[in-house]
Amino acid sequence: MDVFTKLFPYLYGAVFLLLLWQAFQVMARGFRAVPRPGDRSAAGNTSGDRTGRLTIHPELLDAEGQLTREDLLTVRFNGDNERPGTQGDN
Repeated sequence: MDVFTKLFPYLYGAVFLLLLWQAFQVMARGFRAVPRPGDRSAAGNTSGDRTGRLTIHPELLDAEGQLTREDLLTVRFNGDNERPGTQGDN
């Protein structure tokens, strides 16, 4: 039992360092997964930054591919703190 008492701090420290090393490896993989400005995408999408570009969801297009002119449905939940808008509000 005396040997275990002397070796325990070293064993504990070694396991701690091993787990710390593995944690940094996992975090590094996560940071590499996030694209940064100037990085080339692995998928071949080299269009670059989309800041300021308009994205239209396919649900908003009609059969001819134009923006729909239909009234869109909205959902309001009980407890909304906003006042209901009227048609003349801007």
